[in-house]
Amino acid sequence: MLDLLLKNATLPDGRVGMSIAVRGEKIVEVSAGLDAPAHKVVDAQGLLVSPPFVDAHFHMDATLSYGLPRVNQSGTLLEGIALWGELKPLLTQEALMERALTYCDWAVANGLLAIRSHVDVCDPRLLAVEALLEVKRMVAPYLDVQLVAFPQDGVLRGPRGPMQHMDNLKRALSMGVDVVGGIPHFERTDEEGSRSIRLLCELAAEQGKPVDMHCDESDDPLSRHVETLAFETRRLGLQGRVTGSHLTSMHSMDNYYVSKLLPLMAEAQLQVVANPLINITLQGRHDTYPKRRGMTRVPELLAAGINVAFGHDCVMDPWYSLGSGDMLEVAHMGLHVAQMTSQTAMRQCFEAVTVNPARVLGLPGYGLESGCSADFVLLQARDPVEAIRLRATRLKVFRRGKLLAESPAAISQLHLSGRPTQTSLMLPEKKRFYVRQHTDEFLTSP
Repeated sequence: MLDLLLKNATLPDGRVGMSIAVRGEKIVEVSAGLDAPAHKVVDAQGLLVSPPFVDAHFHMDATLSYGLPRVNQSGTLLEGIALWGELKPLLTQEALMERALTYCDWAVANGLLAIRSHVDVCDPRLLAVEALLEVKRMVAPYLDVQLVAFPQDGVLRGPRGPMQHMDNLKRALSMGVDVVGGIPHFERTDEEGSRSIRLLCELAAEQGKPVDMHCDESDDPLSRHVETLAFETRRLGLQGRVTGSHLTSMHSMDNYYVSKLLPLMAEAQLQVVANPLINITLQGRHDTYPKRRGMTRVPELLAAGINVAFGHDCVMDPWYSLGSGDMLEVAHMGLHVAQMTSQTAMRQCFEAVTVNPARVLGLPGYGLESGCSADFVLLQARDPVEAIRLRATRLKVFRRGKLLAESPAAISQLHLSGRPTQTSLMLPEKKRFYVRQHTDEFLTSP
């Protein structure tokens, strides 16, 4: 007998009337119309079932600290970094853990079951590292957390010498941090930025670690450290294990240089994380008008065969005052900023918060196929585009076949003469059929 049978589901690839059979912690069958005995049966009623959301770029050590010790008045990246520097000496492990655990609760409620979080290693106490390693252990039964050793102030900019922060970073890795981070554009010079990439990638190669660098988070079109990152990736044989996060300077680069850069990145099998909510907020702050959007060139990167994920980056911290851990909000903003409005492109935005970041994190057993972990989310939407449009309610969230969270359907009661008594804001099925028949991309989809 099955432990769980979820039936009458629509899958993100367009298959309808699908059943997902679970035994233990694994999916054992995904097929149309399966009806078998199970301890628990859930009827999806034609709604969308997705693998869980994944955030490939976040800062859990800073989350929910908005207003401490003050508010970022300019809204700039640099004031945010300065503000974080003021806050660090005031941090306690207990407060860090409390805020991080609260955010993890929000994540689970939103069907976000895997997060890669950068953690600042420039504080010699490594207090945040200790706190987040403990949080990682505590939430492991219901949430996958990867930690990146992130030298926020620059790995070569230690006040007691260029190796101070590097030594802290190595200590963090020895304590159990998973990924080597960096921030080359924040080093003192371009030359030092390039040197930091070389040193950090060599360290990762030596220790068998992945790399995830904040890279070129700038409006300066001459910030081109991603080129060096691609070079070092190939030189050291790190293909597929290196991620460039942000890459916002690509938004301002001239097209000729980008035409050279994209093949180099593809050749190195770099992965990319854009952070739409934060990029559109922080970039372009030095512009009058027109103002640059700042987000990297997502459609062009995808067209070059490069894996691109969207990250949330910040929630209520020195850099961003809003957010709730909702990756559909991230996808919604990414769709608008990148003008990805075709049916295919909107589905790519959904993939940018599900399957693409799962590849960045290298999550084993991710997906909706036989043999995958029984992790999935039932959404109050009938397809990925509707899920993004509505930032759909997560009706049920499952992890390893167990129900972690559930929410009532979002339905508004109407008191209008001659009109329906309620609405869920979902498109009626007969009108959805009309859209399918009159959109070429639908006709070629599975």
